[in-house]
Amino acid sequence: MKSMMKKSLVIVSVLAVAAGAAQHITDEPVIKKWTEKDNNGKNIEYMTIDGIKVHETDETKQPQPKIVTPGQPSRGDQAGSAPSDAVVLFDGTEESMYKNWTDTKGNRTKWKFVNGAMESVKKAGYIQTKEKFGSCQFHIEWASPSEVKGSGQGRGNSGVFLMGYEIQVLDSYNNKTYPDGQAGAVYGRKKPAVNASRGPGQWQTYDIIFHRPIFDEQGKVVKKGTFTVFHNGVLIHDHYQITGGTSWRGPHSVSEYKPHPDTLPIQLQDHGNPVRFRNIWIRELDD
Repeated sequence: MKSMMKKSLVIVSVLAVAAGAAQHITDEPVIKKWTEKDNNGKNIEYMTIDGIKVHETDETKQPQPKIVTPGQPSRGDQAGSAPSDAVVLFDGTEESMYKNWTDTKGNRTKWKFVNGAMESVKKAGYIQTKEKFGSCQFHIEWASPSEVKGSGQGRGNSGVFLMGYEIQVLDSYNNKTYPDGQAGAVYGRKKPAVNASRGPGQWQTYDIIFHRPIFDEQGKVVKKGTFTVFHNGVLIHDHYQITGGTSWRGPHSVSEYKPHPDTLPIQLQDHGNPVRFRNIWIRELDD
């Protein structure tokens, strides 16, 4: 009997831990409601969210948000600026390029600095940040070559990789390819809701909200990663849950999830086309 009771207690304990972990992973808020009578005997409803009263004015209990100065938007050939709390990864100067970016082996990149932009060079390989990041708000601007060459995947091809998960860069203006490989696609996993591409040579923007996947000690995904993406200000992915990896595995397959560290460098792809990038910044987010 005692043995059975011990087993029951162990099971209850394990379930409680699992429930706590699940609550942490899903980030579900704890909401409590109750009523109290005021001085006139009228019932007043109260609610707390994660222990903080709704419309709380006591700043020791509910501090004011930190003040952030917004950046300036880009206009045509004039690059904008980052918010005051962002990590600026490329500000349009050659110093910024070589200070913050290397090849995948940590060496000086062979990409070119051209008129305030970083331009990919055929066979130079990927370029990546020296710093490592996880969940984030990420802003980047890119332009495919003004002179149109090739078609499909051979036209203005590159990619933005957050922890290895790719948002495709491609000249998709009057250029058909498989939908989950066009500009803005989560490569091989999800086509963009719409094609918001500008013409060849014009500057385009990606604003990406990325939450990394979370793995347990056995390497199993316990919380899938997500992408919310705006292409030129148009929503093309709305909190899409990433269903696996995005690496090429042949004409009709991509990779599955593979455990990785909590932070990794951001990478930009050399796919043989001279694609330019500018005004790159990041704001780190909680998981």
